[in-house]
Amino acid sequence: MSLEDLLQLTQDSVTPDDIFGMIATEVLYADWSAAPLAEPSRVRVFSTQESASIRSYEGGPRLLPSTARLRCGSQIIWDGRLWNVANLGETSVSLLSEHQSLTEVPLTAFEALVRENRMQVAGDESDLDSGAPIDNRLLRASEGDLKVATHRSDHIRQYLDSGSVPPATEVSIRTFFRWLGRYRQAEATYGSGFLGLLPQCGDRGNRTAKLPETSRRLMQEFIERDYETLKQKTKYASWIQLKLACETQAIPTPSYKTFCIGVRQRPAYDQAQKRQGRRASYQLDAFYWDLDLKTPRHGDRPFEIAHMDHTELDVECVTGSGQALGRPWLTLLTDAFSRRTLAFYLTFDPPSYRSCMMVLRECVRRFNRFPQILVVDGGREFASTYFETLLARYECTKKTRPPAKARFGSICERYFGVVNTQFIHNLRGNTQITRNVRQVTKAVDPKGLATWPLAELHGRLSEYLYEVHDTIRHPALGQSPREAFQMGLSSGGARIHRMVSYNDEFLILTLPTTAKGTAKVMPSRGVKINHICYWCEAFRQIEGETVPVRYDPFDAGAAYAFVQRQWLQCHSDCYGTLKGRSEREIMLATTELRRKHQNHSTGFAITARHLAEFLQSVEAEETLLTQRLRDREHRVIRSEATTQAANVDPVGDHRAPVGLPVNVVCTVDEGTIDEVYGEF
Repeated sequence: MSLEDLLQLTQDSVTPDDIFGMIATEVLYADWSAAPLAEPSRVRVFSTQESASIRSYEGGPRLLPSTARLRCGSQIIWDGRLWNVANLGETSVSLLSEHQSLTEVPLTAFEALVRENRMQVAGDESDLDSGAPIDNRLLRASEGDLKVATHRSDHIRQYLDSGSVPPATEVSIRTFFRWLGRYRQAEATYGSGFLGLLPQCGDRGNRTAKLPETSRRLMQEFIERDYETLKQKTKYASWIQLKLACETQAIPTPSYKTFCIGVRQRPAYDQAQKRQGRRASYQLDAFYWDLDLKTPRHGDRPFEIAHMDHTELDVECVTGSGQALGRPWLTLLTDAFSRRTLAFYLTFDPPSYRSCMMVLRECVRRFNRFPQILVVDGGREFASTYFETLLARYECTKKTRPPAKARFGSICERYFGVVNTQFIHNLRGNTQITRNVRQVTKAVDPKGLATWPLAELHGRLSEYLYEVHDTIRHPALGQSPREAFQMGLSSGGARIHRMVSYNDEFLILTLPTTAKGTAKVMPSRGVKINHICYWCEAFRQIEGETVPVRYDPFDAGAAYAFVQRQWLQCHSDCYGTLKGRSEREIMLATTELRRKHQNHSTGFAITARHLAEFLQSVEAEETLLTQRLRDREHRVIRSEATTQAANVDPVGDHRAPVGLPVNVVCTVDEGTIDEVYGEF
């Protein structure tokens, strides 16, 4: 029976995984070359291989491709003698010899003789080629040619039926009998007189080249070596160079129109690659890609092929208090077979292997499955040792897309466009307007209009990816991604042997490290990871040393350090705040906390610069005040000397001695203190 019927009959007693296991271990027999297992309605399953050899897949005799045209009455050459096929049965083939003796050959023996080339189908090649001229003539005929031939055929049929010649007003007698002659000639040659009535416009006229071979060869050389270069010359510039070369060699010059025709006849892909490079010519390349010759582009079942990629979302995010945080990055893992979102990860950090490991962790948390083939681009984050170790541990094959060829990642690229147009671009604070910077003013700046905190954006994005998009009919599938996913699991099996447990071993393997990979143990503070300090008691013995560290992007309250040849858990100062929270809450709080520290570190350099400028101005003012104090003392001394000279009494007047203290209280403005001293 068919594999589809077998799966339906045994759905309550036997799982699809068991049936596929029986086929793999040859307990049940299925011909792998007849039909792929992904199309169970076409696959026939037998109890043994012997029973399959005597039954056909479609109820008729199972013949080799070389005998596909075999019919009753066909002639067979067997051991130099000619045989006629009298009957094609389900178990045997009846052959009639030249002497009218009947022989029955078992179907298996008949196939063996054909396979060993001891028996051939007579006239098979001639039968295949007999209709070739008719097919070629009809395929080359345009709609106008067919219309003209049909009009002529009506006149010919009228003449053959009634013997009446069409009136001279419609067609001349000479022309009509020329049509009739071609009709009879084609009928005798090809068996179809209609072919003789087709217009023979392509055979008219002298279509041989007028230019000599030397001119045509020189024109091709100039097209290849002068026009198809990175200079990107115009056609006219290359043609005048060709004209000069032809005049120098005293040979006929091709016209400019002929030169342009020669340029257009060159392969467009090769021409664009030579003139503009491989990226510009990529859009002219043929769209064809398979993982190998026998693997479908998007797999036969869920989790067979998955795509992973990153994009920066077109929306600005803020904190709960309204502080701007910037645009987040989205890492997406998509199933190629069903187009379903397996997992996503939202963070403010640029693409790194940490985002890749976190999205795989989320996939295992949701489905307890790992993709069999993971298609990624050539980014550095996909070449990390930790990332490749994780893939190798769970037997996942990584396939890297060719650089600058976006079609290989069309699944993710198209998905990103759908997410932006259907969801992100409808949010307040989206960055569509920033594509044209000249239109951005303070009133429409997305940073000033930002409203969405990361936690709320993550919740709504999760609802859109996992509930809305997952249940909308996909145009390429004819059904929703969720329905295609469930149908693929029911027909392809759950693959229990591919299940991955979401346990401590898996979590430790998915813990990323920092950019340096290590951190220095500071006395009484521990190690600093992502601007957060972590401490454990073992640090007291190794203060001042550098140790390897790992952190959990889903939990800022804990990290791990490799101390005394083992990974020890360390706790942060915010552990009490994050303790008892859900994994999603901790992940979002951790992401926002790291972003705040990053912004603080970025602003710290700006603050330091302003502080340095201020201190420089203070130092300059101190120097100025010091000089002013010195100048004031000099002026006081000069003033006292002048006063003593003026107070000398030549006639003996009794006046107050110079230099005695005078009790005077003055209230002056600070800006005029120099003038006040001058008066004194």
